[in-house]
Amino acid sequence: MVKPPASPAKIPESEKLTINLGFVDLGQIELLVQEGFYSNRSDFIRTAIRNQIERHADTLRQIVVRKSVEMGLRHITRAELLAAQAAGHMLEIRVLGLAIMAPDVDADLARATIAGLSVLGTLLASDAVKAALSDRLT
Repeated sequence: MVKPPASPAKIPESEKLTINLGFVDLGQIELLVQEGFYSNRSDFIRTAIRNQIERHADTLRQIVVRKSVEMGLRHITRAELLAAQAAGHMLEIRVLGLAIMAPDVDADLARATIAGLSVLGTLLASDAVKAALSDRLT
């Protein structure tokens, strides 16, 4: 009997944030939801965030270029780290979005090949890898 291939790890589509709002702000949001401008509080907040990001789009693009940040999804693979190790290079990785460390990357390899890791967003890696890089995460 042939087993079907294992499904790839599910990548989260979003991350939960918790915010505190004043009573008046919350009441105004509730009123806009009640009047049908937004489907719910989350819809209002997501829209407000997107509007602010769009408002600062030019500035964000300039910063991304200046800081050499990779935007979006960044997979960090065992092969990439082994190649860096073989070449005697330490990697500086900067990501705006989601960085995923391959599950076959162990803590020793990560520590031996990553000089710095900056993730503005979310880092998915094993607890052991995160601990090994704790002094290099910014």
